[in-house]
Amino acid sequence: MFRFEYNSALWLLWIIPVLAGIYWLFQLWRGQQQRQLASDNLFNRLAVGYSAIRQHYRMLLFLISFLMLIIAYANPQWGNKKEKMKAQSSDVFIALDISQSMMTEDISPNRLERAKRLMQNVAQNLKGNRIGLIFFAGNAYLQMPLSNDYSAAQLFITAANTNQATTQGTTISEAIDLALRAYEEGKNNQRGLIIITDGESHDDDAIAKAKEAAEKGLNIFTIGVGTSEGAFVPYINQGRQQYKRDDYGNPVKSALNTELVNDLAKAGGGKSYLIGEGNTILTDLKKQIDLLQKQEIETRAFTDYASYFQYFIALGLLFLILEFVIPEQNIKIYS
Repeated sequence: MFRFEYNSALWLLWIIPVLAGIYWLFQLWRGQQQRQLASDNLFNRLAVGYSAIRQHYRMLLFLISFLMLIIAYANPQWGNKKEKMKAQSSDVFIALDISQSMMTEDISPNRLERAKRLMQNVAQNLKGNRIGLIFFAGNAYLQMPLSNDYSAAQLFITAANTNQATTQGTTISEAIDLALRAYEEGKNNQRGLIIITDGESHDDDAIAKAKEAAEKGLNIFTIGVGTSEGAFVPYINQGRQQYKRDDYGNPVKSALNTELVNDLAKAGGGKSYLIGEGNTILTDLKKQIDLLQKQEIETRAFTDYASYFQYFIALGLLFLILEFVIPEQNIKIYS
């Protein structure tokens, strides 16, 4: 398995395109100054031995050298010893409401963005457990099956938006039912479902479905997003922000349904939270998930990594030496 020991060092890579851009701008400025000084034919006669291509090669070698040294600093490693390990794990789905009401701006910047930030922190905090993702609005969608791929989970969460919902509405019961169907048959461990929503459900079966889930070993935790005062529901039409209206033309106001958020968790044998509780949610959720009956899983882990930074240092120095030995321009001025 390949990895970089110091991933943060890779942020230095942004310096390379910046240096290339500065060099390009300098060459443009230099060309303008040259044309003001003399015509191309006259300049070639005056500057015998000058080669713009040679300058480009030197800069390219310098940038490649810089790239090699950054990679060396990040310390590329390859795992060369793999062992089977036993671990205790829970299976947890995180369900995110992507209905249009989640765009309401009663919390900054809006409900969906705040929910996504919290969802990313929850996923990160549950490392060691298998997690899956469900997005729901008028329908529920299995965005990611149960997995230990936390990086993929972060990418899916970042990309979540209301346009992914083919139908609008909020059918929480479908999200619960999908979670039940997505779990593996024959497993006797307890499982968790974390629902992040504003509670504006158009679904009368949600509470009944939560009770059914609890009877089948699926504990439901809920996180309410929004405020009880609420705000109007925005949407973009032809590049302009407008507000959703009812059949009478009045702007539609959306408010957090705290009662439903609490009742869902109670029926599902879990706990409810409000997004304003911040880090308390992460701490308590972790405790609740840790209390669930675990299953033993077999994992393969690399226990020994070999470092290969020295090869990249050697390449970096080689390209730097090549850049140094290319001679400077040899300009002979004739009068």
